[in-house]
Amino acid sequence: MKSYLFPVVVEPDEDVWRAYVPELESKGAATWGHTKEEALKNIQEVAQMVIEQLLEDGEPLPSFVTVSERPVVAVTV
Repeated sequence: MKSYLFPVVVEPDEDVWRAYVPELESKGAATWGHTKEEALKNIQEVAQMVIEQLLEDGEPLPSFVTVSERPVVAVTV
């Protein structure tokens, strides 16, 4: 199992929070939530689906992605 790390943008958008992975947004890696936390949870799920589909289709991942062969913990401060 590999871990893939992506930078995510989360920003307010009218009455909701918008979240997206800039380098994967054209592939559908964008979503929203009523709260910032909900938007972050949603983008996690969407990004996983996008990456699984890219790998399944044999498409290359963007060059910015960090890939780890070991489990990782992401800490944002």
